[in-house]
Amino acid sequence: MVYTIIVHLVAKPEHVDKVKAKLIEASRVYKNDKETIDWHVAQDVHDPCKFSIVERYEQESSQSYHLNNPYWKTFDPYVKPLLAEPMDLRRVSELDTSKDVDVPQHNITEITYQE
Repeated sequence: MVYTIIVHLVAKPEHVDKVKAKLIEASRVYKNDKETIDWHVAQDVHDPCKFSIVERYEQESSQSYHLNNPYWKTFDPYVKPLLAEPMDLRRVSELDTSKDVDVPQHNITEITYQE
């Protein structure tokens, strides 16, 4: 099962270009770490201050290669002062979508959508 970390960052408006450049640099470094499947970075299409990182590892223990990469010690000290709020970090296991599933039936009127 793939171990994934999703991080949301909000840059201070005056530091958007610095954060963007550091994220691109980080992606190019980290995607070469052992047992790293990929390390994606993205910028919100409506708010240029908002960024997301999607780190994909072969397994949870694979993250140790990322944390032991000498570059990691430079990332947080550079990026954190440029952020408008703390990073929002989520650790997830990707669902196995390679097999068919049975979706239980339900009465559609029982479900309400809330924003």
